[in-house]
Amino acid sequence: MKAMPDHSANVTPVVTAPTSTPTLKAADSHPDVRRPNVVCSLQTAFGCPRDFLNNRYVYVVISPRARGLSIGINLNPDKRCNFNCIYCEIDRSTPGGSPNLDLDAIADELHRTINYINAGGLGVHPRYAGLAPDLLIPRHVTLSGDGEPTLCPQFLEVTQTVAHVRAMGRVPFFKIVLITNASHLDSSQVQQGLKLFTSQDEVWAKLEAGTQEYMQRVNVADVTLDKVLANILLVSKQHPVVIQSLFPMVGGEPPTAEEIEAFAQRLNTLKQNGGRISLVQIYSATRPYAHPLCGHLSLRHLSQIAQTVRLVTGLKVEVF
Repeated sequence: MKAMPDHSANVTPVVTAPTSTPTLKAADSHPDVRRPNVVCSLQTAFGCPRDFLNNRYVYVVISPRARGLSIGINLNPDKRCNFNCIYCEIDRSTPGGSPNLDLDAIADELHRTINYINAGGLGVHPRYAGLAPDLLIPRHVTLSGDGEPTLCPQFLEVTQTVAHVRAMGRVPFFKIVLITNASHLDSSQVQQGLKLFTSQDEVWAKLEAGTQEYMQRVNVADVTLDKVLANILLVSKQHPVVIQSLFPMVGGEPPTAEEIEAFAQRLNTLKQNGGRISLVQIYSATRPYAHPLCGHLSLRHLSQIAQTVRLVTGLKVEVF
């Protein structure tokens, strides 16, 4: 493989975990909050990517790319996905849950969890108690899951439910973020759901390849790269899109310079065709890998990828 050029780049610092386990504090009370049944653990928040707080659908995660606390809604308890990314941490060899989502439960869990967080509830949990207070401020609510959320048959209904919780005013206003592989952004129910988005809401779309060959190697998708690009262009003409690009080490090798150049050119074509890309996030796999050939790409390589994208596209790029 041809080595990538050694460009220098400004790098966004990676959020690090506290080095010691904090002491559990006394629980704060709040008259309007039913405290989720939290199971305490000695793990830090960074050691456990998602914490459902005993909810069925709503979870929390400390996310560097969210710059703090992200509240997620799992639209895919059945693990349905049309990508089989080699870096995915979801174990698809075991059965998933029911694909039928309880919308009332989602609304209740989201309302309770937001109020619990805003009342300082996470501060009594040993996994979160040692974190800086600004890391425990909810940054957004994501439509995401153990698969591809836009494949959920109830995607529109879930989006309506989340928008309704926000509109009721019983919790502070929150931003909605759709995290997607972009394969079904053109479906009618997804397009209808996106009409409920405000100007503050965002779509975070996966794009991790410049060629079809590399996409099949890493994402193992049942759609083409051209389809993904067309869908990103469609939505980015309606809403500014954040591009999420995870680059793993594959078989001990980073992506080639030619692949990264092709990736950057794809982004540039989207921009030239009228796509509005507010940010490109460059990062690597940090969770346990299901695939034996997958590994973490070094910060040096990630910085080189970011610099190539900046030079080719002029877009804002951050490394995590």
